[in-house]
Amino acid sequence: MFNRSRRNLARWFTLSMGSILVLFAGVIYQIEVKDKLEALDRLLYDKTRVMAASVHYEVRQDQSQVDLNHVPLLGSGSHPLAEDLIYVRWYNAQGQLVRFFGASPPDQLNASFGYLTVQSTDPLLENEIWLRQATLPVEGRTGTLGYLQVATPLRETQQELQQLQMALTLTVPIALGLIALTGWVLSGFAMQPIRQAYQQLQRFTADASHELRSPISAILTNAQLGLLIAPNDSHYHHPLENIVDSAKSMGALVNNLLLLARHQGQLTPESLKLIDLNDLLKSLATQFATLAEQKTIDLTYEQPEQLIELWADPDLLRQAIENLLNNACKYTRAGGTIRVNLVPYPGWAVIQVIDTGIGIPEADLSYIFDRFYRVDTERSLESGGFGLGLAIAQQIVQAHSGSIHVTSVVGQGSMFQVELPLKLPS
Repeated sequence: MFNRSRRNLARWFTLSMGSILVLFAGVIYQIEVKDKLEALDRLLYDKTRVMAASVHYEVRQDQSQVDLNHVPLLGSGSHPLAEDLIYVRWYNAQGQLVRFFGASPPDQLNASFGYLTVQSTDPLLENEIWLRQATLPVEGRTGTLGYLQVATPLRETQQELQQLQMALTLTVPIALGLIALTGWVLSGFAMQPIRQAYQQLQRFTADASHELRSPISAILTNAQLGLLIAPNDSHYHHPLENIVDSAKSMGALVNNLLLLARHQGQLTPESLKLIDLNDLLKSLATQFATLAEQKTIDLTYEQPEQLIELWADPDLLRQAIENLLNNACKYTRAGGTIRVNLVPYPGWAVIQVIDTGIGIPEADLSYIFDRFYRVDTERSLESGGFGLGLAIAQQIVQAHSGSIHVTSVVGQGSMFQVELPLKLPS
């Protein structure tokens, strides 16, 4: 129970902190992408501004005559400024291509103004490359002279981003592992006081139950002795019978509490024995057949053809199945049936106790294995139950690394299914 709680705490801690870490890494990556693109855009803007300053023009009859001969890459000279540009294009004010450097562009300007990331073909290697493109207007005294469109490769930026991705891909899993380890250690510290408090309560319950057994036995013995001394004294007979019944009831309750307190968690491998499950169920079916016959209930056991052996504490497992059978006999009306099945599955043994009893309301099914939980208080009191039988059965099954499930329909009956591993629990 504590290990499961510790695992759950560590799992939730890892999930929450891991989600924050992955989100943080994603935000860092997006910020880095944005910063690099902004730096590249600033560089393109500076180069475009220098190229725009090289554009000469004259105004004749209110018309601007543009001279591009001094523009780097578009004119006759060279300029170190334009070495890392893939292409430079000049469109006139009407958006028609006038001059260009690099790959052949469309005759009409078809890109929106500003900065874009576009895919193009490398003119030398003829493979697809990603470019950062800037399309900016060049203004003159009479208005817009034309549009400069330049582009630079994103190869270096992509390589830097890939290196960042690689670094995040390596560091995030390592950080997640450290978070999981930290969560496991912290959850251990968090569970320590809870474990100590629970163990103290468990010890108190066990000690109190153990100490109560002697006075209850003494009360029962004295009451039974009183019945033997005065068997025909109507004045004392009925009160003494009530004392005997109450003492037996208290003794059963104390024994149940002691059983719950002593068998918490998984059983140690040393306490387990290899038992023939078929023999155990056959014995229990024979034992409860007498009780069933008294209530005119047909109890049958369907045994498998193959031998089914498993590692278990025979006394505890017997107690768990007894509780299920006792429960079925209590809540099955006369004329009903109880069927016990042993079904083999690969690696597992499945025990089914199926009755045609009064059934359990659907709203109570999720609480049916809680301690002291009664589906119907009045009915349970009449049957003499404390609400511990199914809790004990579940605890014993879980101590064997198994599980127990219930399905039920009111008025039609219930099926309790116990699943036990055949191998020795680790």
